[in-house]
Amino acid sequence: MIRIGLTGWNGHHAVGLGEKGGIAAYSAQFPIVEVDSSFYAVQPARHFEKWCRETPPDFGFVIKAYQGMTGHLRGDNPFADAQEMFAAFARSIEPVREAGKLKMVLFQYPPWFDCNRRNVDLLRYTKAKLADLPLALEFRHQSWFDGEMRDKTLSFMEREGWIHSICDEPQVRPGSVPTVLRATDSRLTLVRFHGRNTKAWSQPSEENWRDVRYLYRYNTNELIDWKVRLLRLQETTEEICVIFNNNSGGDAGPNAKELMRLLCIEYKGEAPGQINLFDI
Repeated sequence: MIRIGLTGWNGHHAVGLGEKGGIAAYSAQFPIVEVDSSFYAVQPARHFEKWCRETPPDFGFVIKAYQGMTGHLRGDNPFADAQEMFAAFARSIEPVREAGKLKMVLFQYPPWFDCNRRNVDLLRYTKAKLADLPLALEFRHQSWFDGEMRDKTLSFMEREGWIHSICDEPQVRPGSVPTVLRATDSRLTLVRFHGRNTKAWSQPSEENWRDVRYLYRYNTNELIDWKVRLLRLQETTEEICVIFNNNSGGDAGPNAKELMRLLCIEYKGEAPGQINLFDI
């Protein structure tokens, strides 16, 4: 099964998803979403409870890990220690797990998180802290996949139970990773599209970098190439969650829709209220 969705559910005006419809309107068009608000702050559990109520029973969430757990946090950590931080995050997303809508928690590490013993130990520590949750791993430093480290990294992920987050992103050494088309979990694989805007990717210090870093629209030939890749990847993993993150210029929605068409995926979700009405 291939599920295709976007990062966030608002602001995708090109596919009719503005600021008013919320996640209920989004879930009528896409079966999965990446929640990134959880990266900036540990969300109250009531937020996830609400989002679960407003989505169909088979809807899925990819939840981005809090920045304090991935090494992105700048400034003071609001938690007393790591134990409290991990526990608070787990409690926060518990409503999604209980509802059966949690696909995975995405740990996207920063570009300075390179391949060394200390960071390998940190990955083991993280996995132990959230042992009951499905965790996806995405790197941003090429050292994890350089030369012989490629197979060693993938074997480590398989042994430790990490879901591979496969990326399509600009190739800017060392702060990016190549597209490595290999599943490390037989049940789930994540594929994220960040665009191919090489210039913007390599200049994060510019004032408006967030507005341009993901400014890229995949053309039809590029998406056809990915159709072939996804079908091949599907032979080794039961479910693939595809997330389009190239929304600086509003391209994520149209690209997601085009890939769905190329893969002959038809999806029309129903809001929970509609389902209840027809089940009476």
